[in-house]
Amino acid sequence: MRVVPSQRIPVLRGEVVRRVAGVGTAPALSAIIIAGTAAALFLSRRPYEGNAAGGRLGSPVLSLAAVIVVIYLNQVLFTVYVLRVRHGDPSFIARYLPPGWFALARGHAMEALARQFPDPGLLAPAVLRVQAFLELPLVVFAYLTVSRWFSAGAYRQARRLLWPASAAWTATFCLIEWSLHNPYTTDDIVIRIAAAIVVPLWAGRLAGPPPDRVPGLPALLVFAVSTAALGLVVLTVYDTALLYNLGHLGARLPVTAAALAVLAAARVAATLLPYRPPGPGVESITRSFGAFLPLFFVPALPVRYGLIGWGTTYVAAAAALVLVTTAAVRGIADTFARSPVSRVRWLVQMAITLAAGLAAGAAASTLLRDGYPESRLLWTAAAFFIGATITCALIDPHTRPRPLPGESAAGGQ
Repeated sequence: MRVVPSQRIPVLRGEVVRRVAGVGTAPALSAIIIAGTAAALFLSRRPYEGNAAGGRLGSPVLSLAAVIVVIYLNQVLFTVYVLRVRHGDPSFIARYLPPGWFALARGHAMEALARQFPDPGLLAPAVLRVQAFLELPLVVFAYLTVSRWFSAGAYRQARRLLWPASAAWTATFCLIEWSLHNPYTTDDIVIRIAAAIVVPLWAGRLAGPPPDRVPGLPALLVFAVSTAALGLVVLTVYDTALLYNLGHLGARLPVTAAALAVLAAARVAATLLPYRPPGPGVESITRSFGAFLPLFFVPALPVRYGLIGWGTTYVAAAAALVLVTTAAVRGIADTFARSPVSRVRWLVQMAITLAAGLAAGAAASTLLRDGYPESRLLWTAAAFFIGATITCALIDPHTRPRPLPGESAAGGQ
């Protein structure tokens, strides 16, 4: 079949604009990654002076849930708009974006809603504009939720980095937005800048940290399960809503429902666990990861984009390595200062722990080759964390702290 030239021009225009706009993406994203990493390293060492008590908006998971509900409401309205105003054809915007977007939901209920909607032309802002505002609070509240689940210290430190994190993440979103240039790009960038101001103010009114204590093995395992389950939920939102693929929701619903059930059970279990002080090995993991969470907050999104492409893989990997190393050094130093242990025994224990974690992560990565890169990264990280933590906890009882000066081996004077 012959292609009419006028039908091909818009597609060619979208392709050309993306290529031209993407020329400077790699240097700009590299600059954001480097600046975000430097800001995290510098600001994370400053004394905390924020509002420890928090505001009246509840914990971040409540705000996260509210944002997800609004995201899906916008998806329904977007679908109504396309069905009524665009006659069910999303190509008017799809031609500007990569493949894998705009799988519309076309069930009887959606068709009936579209027919009954009084003035669908008013729903035009549902095309990209609403999502441009909601994307930042989704990821920020998810990160704050995970930080609060882990420990009070990690949550306090993350909260005080809200403004630099909002700036770095918004700069990244705007850069990617510009590289995928479309008729809504200018509007979306203005909306994203507005969100960068609103979200830190909103997050500053969230509940304060929970009681401060170093998590032991049971709490760490519950945290890992909770984070993995939440990650699955967020990935479902990413695929079915942020990519406008509401038609995929039915296929993903069983796994997502199971993840929500596991998440609910894990959070109930977290409130019932008795507190048991961790051994020196587990405490090293806890304090290192507790240092990593706020350190990674500012450059997290730029590093994520850098690792999956855009020509910045090495810069992103180097930044992640610097942050992991810094967090490990800080966490280990804090552990040694509070719980003196034999350095030789500790090094042997950590070597075994690292090997076990890498083996668990490699097994998870091998079993899960398909899906989004974020899915594989989520399962690999969760398997590494759980494998390393359990191994370290099994070794801890066989590692005896060194007696302090003036103390006997039994701990007496």
